[in-house]
Amino acid sequence: MFRTGPRNLITDVAGLRVGNASDARLKSGVTAVLCDEPAVAGVQVLGGAPGTRETDLLEPHNSIEAIHAVVLSGGSAFGLDAASGVQAALRERNIGVEVGGFRVPIVPAAILFDLRNGGDKDWGRYPPYRDLGHEAAQAAGSDFPLGTVGAGTGALSAGLKGGLGSASTLLDSGVTIGALAAVNPTGSVTVGRSRHFWAAPFEIGDEFGGLGYPSPMPADARRILLKFRDKSIEPGGNTTIAVIATDAVLTKAAAKRLAIAAHDGFVRATWPTHTPADGDLVFALATGKSGIALAPNDAIDLYAAAGATMARAISRGVFAATPAEGDLFPVWSSR
Repeated sequence: MFRTGPRNLITDVAGLRVGNASDARLKSGVTAVLCDEPAVAGVQVLGGAPGTRETDLLEPHNSIEAIHAVVLSGGSAFGLDAASGVQAALRERNIGVEVGGFRVPIVPAAILFDLRNGGDKDWGRYPPYRDLGHEAAQAAGSDFPLGTVGAGTGALSAGLKGGLGSASTLLDSGVTIGALAAVNPTGSVTVGRSRHFWAAPFEIGDEFGGLGYPSPMPADARRILLKFRDKSIEPGGNTTIAVIATDAVLTKAAAKRLAIAAHDGFVRATWPTHTPADGDLVFALATGKSGIALAPNDAIDLYAAAGATMARAISRGVFAATPAEGDLFPVWSSR
């Protein structure tokens, strides 16, 4: 039933572009998702330690119906500045909601904690994230790399480097769905210490190694592997932040439901997840570019695909990570 889009990226959803900005010395970065036209949006937070900007307005009962961009950033609370940089780039293009003669770009954002990852965080008076956000917005396009880039530059998981991942799915209804994730969880994306990904049943082709599940299951498959147990790092400092997007026509309430469904992908790809030490969050975007308003049965397929596509995106982020000087953890390809 499921096949990938031509890029196997979230930008297979018509009307979206993605840009990244990375700082190797900082071991951090920013990813911006820009909407060609305002997109209906929703959000769901299930982690216990979120860091966000402009998420309340995405609730179905609030007045803003559509947004102009979404930002995923490293830097913990400092990274919330990245949205100001993206907002500035959009304002330079006269993009935004018109309010009293002013254009106000609506740019929700979420951050992950990558401060304790071996990077040089001595940035002086002001953190660099506003400039990184502007740079990411300027770089936005249809094609972009995965792994150690953008908001995934300094990401870590339990025992392995994390990264930026993306995937897409074409449905029989003619609708496309795509996912983008900056993968920095406290838990593990692999079965025990093996090379096999928890999300293996949802893999299409060999997009993250094609290994399937191990047989027999390793003895440590049920061991709870946590990032801070591996390196004696204190609890906290984690989070997977993500975007699920579709070209279907959705209401704001349906976009909220899509964000909820996409969290199933976190559960399929990472164990444990949604912990008090994670700020796990999914933004949902509906561009409506397909012109298709789904019938009830087709809508169920969309929500199922949201979880599967998100699980694949998370796995691809770790799969594509590359080594860098000063890394605390190895990359998947070295295991």
